[in-house]
Amino acid sequence: MRTSKKTAALIGAALAPVVAVSLPASSASAHGYISDPPSRQAQCAAGTVSCGDITYEPQSVEGPKGLTGCSGGNSRFAELDDDSKGWTVTPVAATTTFSWRLTAQHATSTWEYYAGGRRIAQFDDGGAKPGAVVDHQVDFGGLTGKQKVLAVWNVADTTNAFYACIDVNVGG
Repeated sequence: MRTSKKTAALIGAALAPVVAVSLPASSASAHGYISDPPSRQAQCAAGTVSCGDITYEPQSVEGPKGLTGCSGGNSRFAELDDDSKGWTVTPVAATTTFSWRLTAQHATSTWEYYAGGRRIAQFDDGGAKPGAVVDHQVDFGGLTGKQKVLAVWNVADTTNAFYACIDVNVGG
């Protein structure tokens, strides 16, 4: 009986690393992205544009605060920075609602929106934890035509932020 217990223990110990490596990645590191109008990562997840890893984890574009790229400085998602990739451009009004879909809520300092080389909106949450969906009314302040919007969710208790780019046609 002792031999069969030892054999079972050895087999279990040998298989554990194989099972652990073959399991899908946990969504514990997942957080949030803009779902409407569809951000670049939402387009990847929907299959609208052919993409790599971001297809499976659109909520994971996280990087240090203060970056200006769509990938959040994450080389795994560098294709989000490629303006020639064929992103769908969504027609929007001069004031538009942007909806974040959050898979993990974090205490939030600010949400920021940039277009035309400048910040066009900022919302201060003062450290509050948001719900599963966060909506912001953003006024483009006179900008019209095709714009790439960079949306940034600044987490309050870390040095990181989440990034999303949305291609829009203001007034189109």
